[in-house]
Amino acid sequence: MQLQRETSGSTDAGPVKSAARALDLLDDIAANGPGTQLQLSTRLNIPKSSLHALLRTMTDRGWLQTDPTGSVYQLGIHSLVVSSAYLDGDPVLARATAVLDEVAAATQETVHLGRLDGADVIYTAKRESVHPLRMHSAVGRRLPAYATSLGRALLAELPVESRRALVPESISAITPHTTTDKEAVLEIIDRAAYQGYATESEESCLGVRCFGVALRFSHQSVDAMSVAVPISRLGDGREDLIIETLLSVKAKLAAVQGHSLVR
Repeated sequence: MQLQRETSGSTDAGPVKSAARALDLLDDIAANGPGTQLQLSTRLNIPKSSLHALLRTMTDRGWLQTDPTGSVYQLGIHSLVVSSAYLDGDPVLARATAVLDEVAAATQETVHLGRLDGADVIYTAKRESVHPLRMHSAVGRRLPAYATSLGRALLAELPVESRRALVPESISAITPHTTTDKEAVLEIIDRAAYQGYATESEESCLGVRCFGVALRFSHQSVDAMSVAVPISRLGDGREDLIIETLLSVKAKLAAVQGHSLVR
């Protein structure tokens, strides 16, 4: 009887295997695209017999859906509903709306808001450029922080040892221009910390140069804003205008928050 009371009172519960598998399945399809049951079983190392019931349940609940053949699984409509609810309920995104609009109006270029998630940055909001030639990107896209101006601006806010921990030893190139030497990347981030803003040129998207600043909506900076511009449109002081606009917004937000963020 004593053993039963100790067991029922334990709070050191491990992960629920079926729930973990369901979340792993959503993450995998989001990152790697649709797949058949066999492909998903191989990618996730889940036995086909176990995966079959999980796929059926998640399809019935709308988290997944199949192609017309019924054999290829992709994210379902309920995934969109939950994603939209996250965007609608996030307090930072609501406060950032006016800032996004201000920078977009001043620069007339594509503006992104992004959030640091581990070693990656995830786009959380976007304003399109007014020009026909623009950057193709989407809210929810995940990129390595080390290769983007958004991510570099956020990494620059961290202690030096934390920056080093979040830049991998082996860096995969996104484009032929991606900086793949860890020490070189850390030097770029150090420079961003000194300047107060970060840049990257064709390292995450060919033909595009990006400028980013961290914005402190809370005690710790986990959100940043960037302006992405086709290199062909950079001239006649455009780069200086973009940097000045971003630093101005950063300073105004810092004043409101009561922090001194401008270096």
